[in-house]
Amino acid sequence: MKALAIAATGMSAQQLNVEVIANNIANMNTTAYKRARAEFSDLLYQAERLQGVPNRGGEDPVPEGAQLGLGVKTAAIRKLHMQGTLTNTDNKLDLAIDGRGWFQVTGPEGETLYTRAGSFNKNAEGRLVTLDGYGIEPAILFPPDTVDIIINESGQVFAQVAGELNPRELGQLALTNFANDVGLEPVGGNLFRETPASGIGLDGVAGDPGFGVIRQGYQEASNVDPVKEITELISAQRGYEMNSKVIQAADDMAGTVTKGIR
Repeated sequence: MKALAIAATGMSAQQLNVEVIANNIANMNTTAYKRARAEFSDLLYQAERLQGVPNRGGEDPVPEGAQLGLGVKTAAIRKLHMQGTLTNTDNKLDLAIDGRGWFQVTGPEGETLYTRAGSFNKNAEGRLVTLDGYGIEPAILFPPDTVDIIINESGQVFAQVAGELNPRELGQLALTNFANDVGLEPVGGNLFRETPASGIGLDGVAGDPGFGVIRQGYQEASNVDPVKEITELISAQRGYEMNSKVIQAADDMAGTVTKGIR
C-alpha cells in the first residue's frame, strides 16, 4: 500500500523540520546566529492516467490525467541571513557589523573562514582573535602598554598607548561580501566557509558601497524569533501526528482486507 510509504516520507520530513527548529531555539542566544528553515519538495509522480493522450483514435486528448505523488523530500535547509538586533556591551573588543559583510578569520588549518560574531579578544602576543583563538585578518597587534582601543565605523583600529599623546593607528579591518550568503558552508563555532555556491568573496572596507559599518562596543544578537519558532514547532508536530494517522488508517485498511480473505 503506497499510503504507508508516502506517510513515512511525511513523518521523516516533519522530524527534520522539528530538528531544525530545535537548533534555532538552542541558538537563540548565540551571537550573530542566523536562523534556519527547512525547505521541502515533492517526490516523483506515478502516472495512473496520462493527460494529453486520447482514449481512442480520432478522439480529443484527455485534458487532465491522474498523477499520484509518492511523498516528500528535503530540498534544503536555508540559512536566513537577516540582520540581528545590535546589543550594547561597552566592551571595546566587541564589534558588530551593521549591514552586509563578514569578518575574515584564519581557521585552525590555515584556511580563510568568515564570521559575523564580533566577540573578539587578545591573545598572549596581543593579536586580535576570536573567542576560540583564531586570528582576525588582516592581523591586528596591540602594544603591551595599550590603555585604550578605538575602532571607528570604517574599521580603522587605534590604540592609546601609555605615555603617548596621540592614538597609534594599528591597522584596518577588512570585510568580505558574497553574491550568495546562503551558499556559505557553516563549520561550527560561528564560522563559515566559502563554497562554489556562495561565489568568490569580494573584499572591501566597512562603509564602502555595499558594505555595512562597524559598531564598537556592540554585539549582533541572533535573529531567532522565539514566538515564531514555537508556532512553527506546533505546526510541525501537528503535521507529524497527521502523517502517523495516515499510517494507522492504512494499516487498519490492510487488516480489513486480510480479514476478508480469511
